[in-house]
Amino acid sequence: MVMSEPIHVDYYSDVLCVWAWIAQPRLDELKTQWGEQVLVRHRFVDIFGDSHSKIPNQWGAEDGFEKFHQHVVNSAAPFEHTDISSDIWTRVRPRSSGQAHVVLKAAQLVAGENLAQRFALTLRRAFFVEGRDVAEMELLLQLAEACGVERTALMQSLGDGSAMAAFSSDLRVASELGVRGSPTWVLNDGRQLLYGNVGYRILSSNIEELLRNPAEEASWC
Repeated sequence: MVMSEPIHVDYYSDVLCVWAWIAQPRLDELKTQWGEQVLVRHRFVDIFGDSHSKIPNQWGAEDGFEKFHQHVVNSAAPFEHTDISSDIWTRVRPRSSGQAHVVLKAAQLVAGENLAQRFALTLRRAFFVEGRDVAEMELLLQLAEACGVERTALMQSLGDGSAMAAFSSDLRVASELGVRGSPTWVLNDGRQLLYGNVGYRILSSNIEELLRNPAEEASWC
């Protein structure tokens, strides 16, 4: 039996994470297969909040960015539709994903989830394919406007702190749920967490099971 209410999937990611870029076709397929039966809500985690400390510390102070670029290329190579610019992490090195996440939360607040999802995809494509620095505020605002987000409303949300509060809420809830990294799919009100390079069949089968069984059956005590 199909539930009258849509299944909520909270999708936690970092806009600079290659595995979230690799997972993008799975997001697209969810919409194609399930339509309005599944509502994906974009949430954000802090993986590259301070990339200029993280990458040299983990990959080497002298050539860490170059090594990390090659890691990104190698990770994406087995997958279709995951082009990687030769500039990312070599010539183009965003200092933080945090600013993009706050602007994305502002877009959610003022323009709704569907448009914010389109904006998130635009940002990922701008970075991974076009090699643009999506930590730069002016570029973020330009790309948001190109997706149909009104700049004045966006700036109001950024200026009054509501976008930052929404991002802070994402981080807090992610910690409470035990989200380990990017991407993580959270289903069934936090009872199911699918982390990392999760195949679409696994994701789809979990959603299908939730659609068949009422939420009340999730726990008997």
